[in-house]
Amino acid sequence: MNLCKSAAVVATVLVLAAESTMLAETLVLRDGRRVEGVLVGVRGDTIEFEHQSGRDRGRVLRYERADVRAIEFENGWSGNRYREEGSQGGRTALRERPVLVDSRTAWTDAGVDVRSGQQILFTATGEVRWGPSRRDGAGGERNSPINQARPMPDRNAAALIGKIGENGDPFFIGDLKEAIRVRGSGRLFLGVNDDYLGDNSGSLRVVIAY
Repeated sequence: MNLCKSAAVVATVLVLAAESTMLAETLVLRDGRRVEGVLVGVRGDTIEFEHQSGRDRGRVLRYERADVRAIEFENGWSGNRYREEGSQGGRTALRERPVLVDSRTAWTDAGVDVRSGQQILFTATGEVRWGPSRRDGAGGERNSPINQARPMPDRNAAALIGKIGENGDPFFIGDLKEAIRVRGSGRLFLGVNDDYLGDNSGSLRVVIAY
């Protein structure tokens, strides 16, 4: 992988602050070192990475993007992996991108631009704690009462939702296993279907195949 391509790969990894329950990652440096830990964030040309071993265990250190060859994820995603699936038109390459959706953030920029009619597959793990004794995964709370204050009033509370563009209408994702055909073109944003985020904790780790 050349420098420009590697830099682009790293730049597109969009994550927020990670919790201790998050899957481990490996930072692969150009000098051959491999650092085990958790990716905290990408800010411009700087990568923030929390070490989970060695003398820097527990510390968040900053690395220049040009010094990083790749970021490997525990689920097998390594920054530039494609998988192929059969389709009526032949074999289609799907690019995958992991995004951490923090339950305290209204909308998380997924770092993906989509076009109308495109099919996108979302695979989400993790748990959102959104009130006393209320914990749910990407599917959200089943049979939730309608709440007009939520982004999607009549859909499961705390479920994974998305929208295209900052002013786009929300659409439901939840824990659906099939691909979703989007109706708009633009930037993809992800969030949780909750009306009050101030008492939330936890996050959803979402792998987007597009």
